[in-house]
Amino acid sequence: MNQKLTMTRSLEQQVVTNFSGSNLAKSDLAGVTAHKGQFKGSTLAGSDFSGSDLTGSTFNRSDVREANFDGTNLTDCSLSALDLTNTSFNKSILVRTNFSSANLNAAKFTGVRMTDVTLTKTDLKTTIFEGCWFDGVDFNYSDLSGQRFDGQTFIGVKFDRAELSNASFKGATLNNVSFQPGFTFTKKYYRMIKTICFDGATMDKLTFAALKGMDANLSKVTVI
Repeated sequence: MNQKLTMTRSLEQQVVTNFSGSNLAKSDLAGVTAHKGQFKGSTLAGSDFSGSDLTGSTFNRSDVREANFDGTNLTDCSLSALDLTNTSFNKSILVRTNFSSANLNAAKFTGVRMTDVTLTKTDLKTTIFEGCWFDGVDFNYSDLSGQRFDGQTFIGVKFDRAELSNASFKGATLNNVSFQPGFTFTKKYYRMIKTICFDGATMDKLTFAALKGMDANLSKVTVI
């Protein structure tokens, strides 16, 4: 009897967390718990997920414009090939979260500590990062042109093959940060590195040496 009840509850949980292909625009899902939820190919524009625990969930190929993820636990979540325009991630929990080929136009990350997060193959020119801490984050192949990272902290972060023209790291802290172009350094890549502002930044010796070798302007950098 107990085994049958356990199986029934397990099936109910599977049904409750599978919303693939659903129209859930402007839904109130604040504070819910939906581990390994499936939101593939769903319409979630304007929905409220604030304070929810969505650990291990998948949002691939969905419309999630103007959704609210403030304080949401997005550990081990996959958000790939989807529209996240104007979404809010205020103090969200982002651990091993995967953003890939996503539209993050005007999305806002505020007071977020990102741990082992991937933000790859994504246009991040108009994404807003304020008061964030980046630990083990991978920006591989993303476009960060003109991005403002002033005063924020980067530890073990990879900007490999990323576009960083006119990006700013004023007053930022960089420790073990990589800016590798891929297979070879080109004149175009050297020119891009020179446009990055590191004024007032603090960085470790290895990061400093690597950037110095790329002719970055480090005249106002403090080495630790």
